[in-house]
Amino acid sequence: MKTFRSDQVQEYLSLDKLLKECGIVSQITPPDTPRWNGVYERRNRTLLDMVRSMMSHNDLPTSFWGHALEAAAFTLNRVPSKSVQKTPHEMWTEKRPGMFFMKV
Repeated sequence: MKTFRSDQVQEYLSLDKLLKECGIVSQITPPDTPRWNGVYERRNRTLLDMVRSMMSHNDLPTSFWGHALEAAAFTLNRVPSKSVQKTPHEMWTEKRPGMFFMKV
């Protein structure tokens, strides 16, 4: 990670020292301006839509929300997108991901 962008949320502002130590640039955007974070906001919306869909199709308690979010992120990192030739997993590991173990 090279840059960390947040909208002045206190939890993230406290990480500023750690980010500097790791050589990560911290960018702060004005609050309530999601359009400044375009790609990130769309990815978050996609993740949340996937989680809501998974949770609504099962009779699971809301305590499984975090597990559903992990599954959604895992899946999104292994499927191609229009903007890049490789999947995020492939770009990170230099290996083509396999999806043979995924089940409904």
